[in-house]
Amino acid sequence: MYGCRVIQKALECITQDQQKDIVRELDGHVLKCVKDQNGNHVVQKCIECVDPMALQFIINAFQGQVFTLSTHPYGCRVIQRILEHCTGDQTSQCLRSYTNIPNSCYRDQYGNYVIQHVLEHGKPEDKSKIVGVVRGGVLKLSQHKFASNVVEKWV
Repeated sequence: MYGCRVIQKALECITQDQQKDIVRELDGHVLKCVKDQNGNHVVQKCIECVDPMALQFIINAFQGQVFTLSTHPYGCRVIQRILEHCTGDQTSQCLRSYTNIPNSCYRDQYGNYVIQHVLEHGKPEDKSKIVGVVRGGVLKLSQHKFASNVVEKWV
């Protein structure tokens, strides 16, 4: 718990080369850190502070895991940071597996936040996929506790 705070603070204060050295230590451990209540904060801080080109291994670790991570209490936060801070190519790589987003993600207590973030930060083609789903089910989605948040964001 305390170490993650130290690493987060260090990432804010050290040089870019030093940041890259620290970030490389996560390689091979990304998913474990993302799913950890303390480690996810370190991964989020990396995404916020470090040059996105040094983070490609994080994007690669998410291949085939985006839906699972989107519906995870900590993973959803990391996906949101990727949408906010990474390059268009990197976010596209993440969202590629989101092509056919299951309706369960809209209704998920964590997944709905990722969907909202795509509406706010995604590319037009990513947004249009979501809008198509919402437009096709406004009534049902708006009556659901979590999916209604997506409808609100869309409106």
